[in-house]
Amino acid sequence: MTALPAVVDAETWRRELDILRVREKAATRELDAIAAQRRRLPMVELPDYILDGPNGPVRLIDLFQDKTQLIVYSHMWFPGKTWQCPGCTGWTAQFTRLDFLDDYDARFVIVTQGPIDEALAYKERVGNAMGWYSTADSPFGADMGAPPEAGFALNVFMRDGDTVYRTWHTDGRGTEQIGHIHGLIDLLPFGRQEEWQDVPEGWPQHGTYEGGATSQDIAAAYGPGSA
Repeated sequence: MTALPAVVDAETWRRELDILRVREKAATRELDAIAAQRRRLPMVELPDYILDGPNGPVRLIDLFQDKTQLIVYSHMWFPGKTWQCPGCTGWTAQFTRLDFLDDYDARFVIVTQGPIDEALAYKERVGNAMGWYSTADSPFGADMGAPPEAGFALNVFMRDGDTVYRTWHTDGRGTEQIGHIHGLIDLLPFGRQEEWQDVPEGWPQHGTYEGGATSQDIAAAYGPGSA
């Protein structure tokens, strides 16, 4: 190993940790304040979008099933590709248990611009556990910030009777906050090891989006025939 954190005695380590903890606690309080502001955001009424589901066309409101709140992840899709975006594939693979959302009157699903048959085949290939829907024949994906071949997004919706409202949206690194992958990696001494990060001289780094699991790796770990 060419570079390591400094080695100190336990008292010095505790003192430095206490200094860091002040900032960590301040960040936690700020995140609480941000969440409070998010809960007070106004919302916008949406038209009656039609998407494609496993059993045919579905209205946007059908994605809620019997729930009042809905989280939707727009998975990047590139026509003709056997393996889709490794970032989206790996990020959504972490959600293998979503039944806890039942207690919060909510559901979490994936939409993608891929035709529904191809989308469901890909879901099976990589062993994804979430519900998938297609926006290939709907403007919904583009209207929600994820047009064809142009990125991913996370949106939250609420229903009141038969009316659906959009309450929140993010994309890019904004999606990190609802998964555990980056939070765990950021706890490690070397962090993500990506070139944009502020690290001491000599610590391992590589290009952004390099490294990590490929879509094939996810399929091997979760897809048919995996352990």
